[in-house]
Amino acid sequence: MIRAALVRLHRWAGLAIAGFLIVVGLTGSLLAFWNEINHWITPDLYPGAHAGIELDAATLARRAEALAPQARATQVYLGYIGTAWVTMEALEGAPPLAFDQIYLDTVTGAELGRLKFGVFPTRREEVMPFVYKLHYALALDDPGGRILGIVALVWTIDCFVAFALTLPRARGRSRKSFFARWKPALLVKWSSSLYRVNFDFHRAGGLWLWALLLIYAWSSVMMNLDVVYSRVTGFFLDYPRPDLVARPLPVEGRKPLEWEEALSIASRRMAEQAKALNFTIERPIALYHLRDKDVFNYRVRSSLDIGKKYGATGIDIDAYTGELLTVALPTGQHSGVTVSTWLAELHSANVFGPAYQVAVSLFGVTVAALSASGVYISWKKRRARGALYAPKTNRRRSTMSDVMPS
Repeated sequence: MIRAALVRLHRWAGLAIAGFLIVVGLTGSLLAFWNEINHWITPDLYPGAHAGIELDAATLARRAEALAPQARATQVYLGYIGTAWVTMEALEGAPPLAFDQIYLDTVTGAELGRLKFGVFPTRREEVMPFVYKLHYALALDDPGGRILGIVALVWTIDCFVAFALTLPRARGRSRKSFFARWKPALLVKWSSSLYRVNFDFHRAGGLWLWALLLIYAWSSVMMNLDVVYSRVTGFFLDYPRPDLVARPLPVEGRKPLEWEEALSIASRRMAEQAKALNFTIERPIALYHLRDKDVFNYRVRSSLDIGKKYGATGIDIDAYTGELLTVALPTGQHSGVTVSTWLAELHSANVFGPAYQVAVSLFGVTVAALSASGVYISWKKRRARGALYAPKTNRRRSTMSDVMPS
């Protein structure tokens, strides 16, 4: 009875999330090579490293605001060598912007392009941003992210259900070992019927890739359903809740720090933390003015980062006083944060070099294939059940027609 209930749970959960997993699997297979594809299809936006001294985040923010006087900068991201992403928003009272990103050369400050991130692509530079937004939010902003968060949670639970269904049933006094009875679940009988091949592939593929499936499912919960992830992780590990961190109260009539002053203070605060906590700063990654929280967030790549690109070592300072509010280290500070960092880097194929990127890209295609095979299996079983009961239904209809008046 328990197994039958698990079968039904797996079937309906799989059908509910299959379409979503096909989308995120195929888009994820492309995003494993996000940088490489961007350089390939839009070399004008991503020129790569070139000679010269790179401009700092404050200078780039000012440059973007000069190029778009009807807007103000909110974020400067320097994670891509040679290219700065400057996120823009319309000034109060100004008309809506036709773009939200300005791309600048980090050496010369020249504009490389501008676009609205994640819109349906009509130009080649919009292709990968759309793929990215489709992957993490179904191209629907917050509602899409919440939907995928729920999908990820169902996927996580279903990983355990599916694993349980691969375990061999008790066979009374069978002399075969547990592994001997479990072994068929690991194999695919390629010479069998199409249905049997699909069934074996679905079961064996999910079993062989089970750990990776669980990593991607749970990391997706982390990225899209933090209210669940933070509570579960905090139950088992040392994981501070970001939403519980005290934030400064806005001061009416008081102006926040200018970009230059904020960068100077944040750089100094970060250097102080590096000395006190014994890590080295490799290069700046981003400066964000989070006006809704009245803070500046400053991020660098440091010796505590585990990914081969980008950086997640960060601090928050009060947007008015420059007071240090929080220090967020990717590893070594809190066990739950260290685990979360590994989940994020594994999810984004940012560890272990090109070989892992290829593996993640193939894994994305496999997730889509496993989901499609599950739909096919359910469809075949439904047809088989329909064929089984069809004759009884037909006979019943014939009997009723015999007694109905003409």
